[in-house]
Amino acid sequence: MALSKLDNLYRQVILDHSHHPHHHGQLLEGETVDMNNPTCGDVIRLTLQLEGDQIRDIAFTGSGCSISVASASMMTDAVIGKSIETALELATIFSEMVQGKVDERQDELGDGAFLSGVAKFPQRIKCSTLAWHALEKALDNRSGHAELANLSGH
Repeated sequence: MALSKLDNLYRQVILDHSHHPHHHGQLLEGETVDMNNPTCGDVIRLTLQLEGDQIRDIAFTGSGCSISVASASMMTDAVIGKSIETALELATIFSEMVQGKVDERQDELGDGAFLSGVAKFPQRIKCSTLAWHALEKALDNRSGHAELANLSGH
């Protein structure tokens, strides 16, 4: 079965982010979180720097499948310059989207919205959400929302 033009575009955007990830590297200072997906071996080290309640800079290193790396790249683009509250809202929108829920705010995810098709492949949901969970953990650690994260199961 041939891919539709739209499916092909989505695939190309995901592959581009995977092969040329944005904000890939290390920051010398900031809140750092290490996470992994034991199911498939994806690992990420996410570091973010806050200025007040804004994400001033963000970077990640690690290794993983194309979905995991692309999602991390897309996530960094979506949240840099955003407030903690907005970044956490985007993480929720993304997590719900890859589980098949539709939200009119998905466009706020930027290229991350291209990963909506992950919902068709449940085994890939953890790959796509790894970076977003690392973001939540880093923001929760930094902003004192650790109890909220524990209550929501992250």
